[in-house]
Amino acid sequence: MTVHFIGAGPGAPDLLTLRGRDLIAACPVVLYAGSLVPEAVVAHAPEGARVIDTAPMNLDEILAEIEAAHAAGKDVARVHSGDPSLYGAIGEQIRRLKVLGIPYDITPGVPAYAAAAAALGLELTLPDVSQTLILTRTSMKSSAMPNREDLATLGASGATLAIHLSVRNLKHVEAELTPFYGADCPVVVIFRASWPDEAVIHGTLSDIRAKVRAAKLTRTALILVGRVLSEATEFTDSKLYDPDHVHVLRPEKKEAEKKIAEKKEAEKKEAEKKEPKPAKRSEASV
Repeated sequence: MTVHFIGAGPGAPDLLTLRGRDLIAACPVVLYAGSLVPEAVVAHAPEGARVIDTAPMNLDEILAEIEAAHAAGKDVARVHSGDPSLYGAIGEQIRRLKVLGIPYDITPGVPAYAAAAAALGLELTLPDVSQTLILTRTSMKSSAMPNREDLATLGASGATLAIHLSVRNLKHVEAELTPFYGADCPVVVIFRASWPDEAVIHGTLSDIRAKVRAAKLTRTALILVGRVLSEATEFTDSKLYDPDHVHVLRPEKKEAEKKIAEKKEAEKKEAEKKEPKPAKRSEASV
C-alpha cells in the first residue's frame, strides 16, 4: 500500500488536480483536514471508503489509522489543503512513515498565494517592480521562526511577501516592514481564497490592521505585501514576447527578418542603379 499525500488546493473543489481526484477515487481510506478541505473534495472517495476528518485528531491517532490501513494493505489518501509542501505538517508524518517502513508519495496542489493572486487579477512578478516572492510566516506562541528568517531580515530585500498564518499578528507585520516598504505600501489580506465566502481587504501597512479588525478576520487568511499590489501600469514589458527578442524557440524569426532586411536593402541598391543620372551641362551651354 501507499500513503498518498494530496494537495487539495486552496478551497474551490474544482481546483483539485486530476491526479489528486483520481487518487482519492481509488483509495479505500481517506484522511482529510476537514477544517480546511471542503467535503466536496473527498466526495470523490469510492463507495464504502473509510473517510475520516482528522481536524480533531493528534498525530498519534492519525498514524494509528495509517498503520491499520498498512496492515490491511489498503492505500490511504492523506488530503491536505493548498500544496502540502507549504505549512502542511507532512514532514513529521513522513518522518514517522519512514521509521515504520510505510511507502508514501506526494501530489502537489494549487497553493494559497496562487489563488490569492488569481482573485486579485494580478501578476506577482512584474519587471522593474518585483521579481521575487517570499513565502513566510511570523512567530507565534506555538511556533518560533528560525534565526535570520524574521520579517525585518526578509523585508530588507524589498521583495513581495506572502505571509501565512499571521492575520492575528498584523501589528508586528506593520512594525517590522514599515521601515523598508513605507507606511503607504499596499497590503492585501485574502480570507479563504477561492471559497464561496472569500473576502479581500485592500489597505496599506498603516491601516490594514484596523480594516482587518473591523472585518473580524482571525484565521484562514493570507497577507500579501509589496508594491506589485498597486496594480502598477508603468513597468517594462518582459522579453518573453518582445518581437526583437529571439530565443531557442524563435530562431527562424530572426533569420527571416534578416533575409527580409537584406532583400529590401538589395532592392534599394538596385533601384538606385536604374535611376537616370542628370546630364552634365557642357561649357558651351553655360
